[in-house]
Amino acid sequence: MLFQVFIRSVLPFAILMSIAAFLYYDGQLESAQGTFTAGIIFTIVSGASVIYDLNHWSIVKRSVVHFLVMLVTIYPILLMSGWFELNSVMDYAVVLIVFICTGIVLWVLMLLVVTLISKFKNKNED
Repeated sequence: MLFQVFIRSVLPFAILMSIAAFLYYDGQLESAQGTFTAGIIFTIVSGASVIYDLNHWSIVKRSVVHFLVMLVTIYPILLMSGWFELNSVMDYAVVLIVFICTGIVLWVLMLLVVTLISKFKNKNED
C-alpha cells in the first residue's frame, strides 16, 4: 500500500514542483507559490486515493477515513496558502465550508465516474 501511495504521488509532485520552480526562476513568484500549494494538495489527494482500494472496508468507512485525512492535511494547507482572507473566526469557518462543499462535489463526481466506468466495463465483458 505504501508503494501505491508513493507511485500515485510522485508524478503529480514532480510535474507541479517543476512548473513551480520554472515560474519562480522566471520571476512569477505569486504564480509559483500557487502552483506549489496546488502541487502539495494534488500530491496528498493522489496519495490518499489508495484508501478507496481497500475493498474490505465499506464505502462509508473509506469515505470517512479519506475525509479525515483531507481535514488534517488539506484544510491547514488551505489556511496557510494565502488564497483566503483570514481576519476572523468566520473567515476560518468559510474556508472550512468551501473545503467541505468542494469535497462533497468532487466525491460525488468521482463516484459517478467510477460507477459509469464499472457499468461500461461490466457491459463489455458480457
